[in-house]
Amino acid sequence: MSKFTIDLEDSYDDFGFSAVSEDDLKSLERELQQKVQEKEQELSLTSKEYKDKLESLYKLIMPLLLNLAKDDDKEYIFWPERSKKMKAFIDKVNKIVEND
Repeated sequence: MSKFTIDLEDSYDDFGFSAVSEDDLKSLERELQQKVQEKEQELSLTSKEYKDKLESLYKLIMPLLLNLAKDDDKEYIFWPERSKKMKAFIDKVNKIVEND
């Protein structure tokens, strides 16, 4: 059986880890749990904001679509002042989407 000799200065590799105390580990765990809770709260608020925006857009768009779907047997849509009404509609949509 042969003996191997290792020259630590030439081939030393600590594999990227080091020892820590249990207290250090628990402290890090508490910090990470705190950060996770903060991010969960932020996500919850953001999710509610987008849900509210989506609901507002739905309530705004559905009447338009339902009206357009009426009387599909007719070839033409009579829509006086369409440009003025569509501009107001677009402004409402933009207000909902851009309101941050």
